[in-house]
Amino acid sequence: MTQVITNEVKRLRQDFLNVRKTTSIIFEPISIEDAVMQSDPFGSTPNWHIAHVTWFFQKILEKYKQDISANSINTDYLNSYYQRYSKILPKTERGKYPRPKVSETLKYRVMIEDLFLEFLDYIEKNNSLIQNIAYDIELANQHEMQHQELLVYDLQHYFQKFEDPSDNYEPKIIKRNNTLIDSGNIGNIQDEMIKIPGGIYELGFPGDDFCYDNELPEHKTYLNPYEIDKYPVVNREFIEFIDAGGYQNYRFWLSDGWDLVNEKQWNAPLYWRKIDGQWYKKDFRGLNKVSPYEPVTNVSYFEADAYSKWAGKRLPNEAEWEKAASWNDDLKRKTTYPWGDNLPSDSTANLLESWTWAPSQIGSYPFGKSHYGCHQMIGDVWEWTSSEYVLYPGFRSKFSEYTDKWAINQKVLRGGSFATPIMQIRNSYRNYFKPHERIPFSGFRCVRDLL
Repeated sequence: MTQVITNEVKRLRQDFLNVRKTTSIIFEPISIEDAVMQSDPFGSTPNWHIAHVTWFFQKILEKYKQDISANSINTDYLNSYYQRYSKILPKTERGKYPRPKVSETLKYRVMIEDLFLEFLDYIEKNNSLIQNIAYDIELANQHEMQHQELLVYDLQHYFQKFEDPSDNYEPKIIKRNNTLIDSGNIGNIQDEMIKIPGGIYELGFPGDDFCYDNELPEHKTYLNPYEIDKYPVVNREFIEFIDAGGYQNYRFWLSDGWDLVNEKQWNAPLYWRKIDGQWYKKDFRGLNKVSPYEPVTNVSYFEADAYSKWAGKRLPNEAEWEKAASWNDDLKRKTTYPWGDNLPSDSTANLLESWTWAPSQIGSYPFGKSHYGCHQMIGDVWEWTSSEYVLYPGFRSKFSEYTDKWAINQKVLRGGSFATPIMQIRNSYRNYFKPHERIPFSGFRCVRDLL
């Protein structure tokens, strides 16, 4: 038993070091001037992100009676929404009060890292790792991973404000996307749909490893037979919707979505602009023509829903999505990822540590397909589902105010994006955003009933 506990502490320590290193890799290219800017109330400043995640580790230390008072700094600006800690700085004001200063934040990160490593050493030395402590440490690591992705959203949104293509975030590490299928052959495969049998399905996380409490408990739900897109909807398909007048026809839109289309003058996904009759987009790769066979991204739930109606289909609910990704008829069980139980790799999914900084064209990850044959269900783009974000029957909170109080007026997304860390994602992971939000790297695939 002691050896098992010792190994678990070693794993948590290594995960902690890895996640802090990854955040530094993302943050290092950002200038001080850009680090304190907030381009939209949806997001936060880069400086706030890296200070806030450090504050979260500090709160874990404080929870277990670690003395840090003599070493801390003024953290009044770093509480995001936890009422129990008081002094919440409204999200809309994070860019108005750039505190702590960037230099203070960097020192603060080193200080808390040292204290946290001392805490882990103490636990290992005293053989005192209990389940609650292990969960809280894992949660703190996972929390920082979530903010890595949020930081990438904010960088994309901020730098696209500058029309000069060279005025852009320049990643410290960038690699080319997988391109395994010739563009001339993609058109022959992109319209395929996969038939999924109906019946009782157990929705939720099936394992003993870490998951968020909103992935539990597993519970039974009934599904009618359906077919689901083999690939996410791609830009070329979405352009057809645009060219067919999709943004001008109220018949495809939910009422709130139609109001937004008119109020905000939406006529294409976020970041798209027309130049000489062609759609262009500025992203981390610069200003380029919209790639026809990459999954469409930065669309709201309303846009995904409108497209699906125009196409004569609908969006999947989260149980339909999860079964298509998880169920293996040969094994007679669910798998953690579409391809099995092994962690994602560069051959199975496009995630943050792939360092591509963009979606990959469809067909790029054949080794990542699900048992049923669905491609790219992990990575590239989050996929909107029709499901409201509600807590599962029998839900029990493991860390209050983390996943529980947001279960109202939000839609569930599944699968992760090119900015999602490898250790963060799995088939059962439930992300959630409000239906109007477009800043997340969100796309979708459609389903059709077979009744």
